[in-house]
Amino acid sequence: MPQRIICKGCGAVLYKGIELRSPSEVIAQFGGHCPNCGKKLEFSISSVEIKAVQQ
Repeated sequence: MPQRIICKGCGAVLYKGIELRSPSEVIAQFGGHCPNCGKKLEFSISSVEIKAVQQ
């Protein structure tokens, strides 16, 4: 099933793909900030929304 990780600030897609990646891995890839809006990226279980994505 495809996975998407998006910035909660601007909605930019930070990761999209079939291979599962952890949010902390994606945050580290971008140095802790959204490359689109500059918002600080953080991972909190309470703020995670999981949805099935149709291809």
